[in-house]
Amino acid sequence: MASPIPEIERGLDARVEALGLQVVDVEWAGLHSKPILRLRVDLPDSRPGHGVTVAHCVQVSRALEPWLDEHPLLPERYNLEVSSPGVERPLVRKRDFVRFAGSEIAVKTKAPLPGRDSTRVEGVLESVSERGAATEEFAVALRMKDGSSLDIPGSDIVRAKLVYRWNDGE
Repeated sequence: MASPIPEIERGLDARVEALGLQVVDVEWAGLHSKPILRLRVDLPDSRPGHGVTVAHCVQVSRALEPWLDEHPLLPERYNLEVSSPGVERPLVRKRDFVRFAGSEIAVKTKAPLPGRDSTRVEGVLESVSERGAATEEFAVALRMKDGSSLDIPGSDIVRAKLVYRWNDGE
């Protein structure tokens, strides 16, 4: 299995931001000898129906390929896949949680939270608060369906995403 290359990931952020987009998520798959680099990108302030297009994905791919082709840490043979984050957009960084405050989200935690039997919870993201001295340390507050509130440290979150409710009438 291919391992992440932090130097490449940092370079991706800067290059994608120069194009007016943001890196949402980076996934490494495939083999060490032929890694697959899956990159999800988004417009900084997009809203449903007005997000990343195929043209944006092509633009990012074409801008990154020359740099990746010449990068000494990446094998000569690799695959780059660029896509939108989709309707159930992953929330990876603190900025994602801040941006989507007020939205319904699903969270998977490392272990069940106090008073819960499961590592998966859904609720409305009420707020994001600072935790500790590091700028990326945070906690999220979820409003549960029963009206209670649940605080989850960011360090306990394994995965989080927006919840999209499919409505037949729309």
